[in-house]
Amino acid sequence: MTDDEGSADDPGRSDVPDDVDSSADTDAADAGERRDEARGTTTPRTDDTPSGTAHEARASSPADSEDDQRGVSGGVAESGPNGDRRPRPEPGSAAAGSQSFLTRFRTAQSGPLMFVRETIYSAAAVLGVGLLLFAISGVWPPMVAVESGSMEPEMHRGDLVFVTEPHRFTPDYAYDDTGIVTVDIGTERGYRSFGGNGSVVIYDPPDRVGSPIIHRAHFYVEEGENWYDEANPAYVTADDCDALQNCPAPHAGFITKGDANSRYDQASNIAGPVRPTWIRGTARLRIPYLGYVRLQLAGMFAA
Repeated sequence: MTDDEGSADDPGRSDVPDDVDSSADTDAADAGERRDEARGTTTPRTDDTPSGTAHEARASSPADSEDDQRGVSGGVAESGPNGDRRPRPEPGSAAAGSQSFLTRFRTAQSGPLMFVRETIYSAAAVLGVGLLLFAISGVWPPMVAVESGSMEPEMHRGDLVFVTEPHRFTPDYAYDDTGIVTVDIGTERGYRSFGGNGSVVIYDPPDRVGSPIIHRAHFYVEEGENWYDEANPAYVTADDCDALQNCPAPHAGFITKGDANSRYDQASNIAGPVRPTWIRGTARLRIPYLGYVRLQLAGMFAA
């Protein structure tokens, strides 16, 4: 036996080249990967992939899909224009129901919602106007309806008259800090209202049954004064103070008269001399016919 034959029979030696063994290992690995792909699984390779750059693959689980669906359609949060996440109401929740009702209430074109909405808007408008007029006039109510023709032709039944507190919008020469300009003072100073000299006042005697009276203030008398000589003879039918109602004056106050009446209120015993405390306000502005609404409502409630 030669040395060549002995080396050939040596079991510790391999005559297969190293590159052949490496190629066989690579082919086996590729075949294994193909089998894994056919089964739907992936076996990562680590021999040729550098550390830190390996690609990981994970199949989505049913639980992950449910979480994604809840995050998208559950309405938990909504991303705003600046990236902030704000709660979004769930459909059918109390917030969504309230928003839906308010939308229907604002946009209803018929039915009870529209009726209630328009009633509320109308009441709010009337209240707003009333509060504004009260702020200007200083008295409540700031409007009164004319119920008779005693102040014609300047005021007619059914007119609505705007009233202010006597001291508002009154000149400094009003009588004795009462805020009332009498006919005598108005004639002297050129002060006119509603087609005549002097102030038109709304007064309410405490013993009167019925609505307040709206007449013109002619002059002022003191308690116990004989005002017969001061009166216009055309407005009295008596021959002296003894025959004249409320003369001498039982107390201090204004002598008043309706423009269309033939006699003073005190001569007709409609009222005694009008105390300043009885005066509710001074007439400033007349709105024709609008007072009929109030008169009709008052008649309905009285009936």
